[in-house]
Amino acid sequence: MARSRDKSVKRKAKVVLASGTFDLLHLGHVKYLEEAKKAGGTNAKLIVIVARDKTVEQRKGVKPVMPEEHRRALVESLKVVDQAVLGYENFDIGSVIEELKPDVIAVGHDQGGIEEQVRKAVEALGLRVEVVRIGKFGRDELDSSLKIKRRVSQIYRS
Repeated sequence: MARSRDKSVKRKAKVVLASGTFDLLHLGHVKYLEEAKKAGGTNAKLIVIVARDKTVEQRKGVKPVMPEEHRRALVESLKVVDQAVLGYENFDIGSVIEELKPDVIAVGHDQGGIEEQVRKAVEALGLRVEVVRIGKFGRDELDSSLKIKRRVSQIYRS
């Protein structure tokens, strides 16, 4: 007698990696992370790399408003996020990819430079990692941390 196979074979959940500064957490960040997780399919696990204070200052030329550990804790508290970790002190995307071994890496609409670095690192490591760009979500007057900072400045300048 032949055994019947269970057709609902469980597949390994994909690991999706997303990253960012997440200073002054806003709806655009939440939407980005929701779409990133969707890119991994059903039951995906979303790991978020939160940029170190030093990295933010080096790459953007300004210090973040909120300290790195606060930003990491806020990101990790989001329902969509499975784990949030601080990036390396010495920004090295290849080391992060090698350590976390994601199936998918999601980059935001404003992370063009990072996307190129990610693609090069994946190729250099010889890994099969899907790199997806997450689009922008409409236009809102408070859809970036910079816009929020400007608004606060205008309100308190009066």
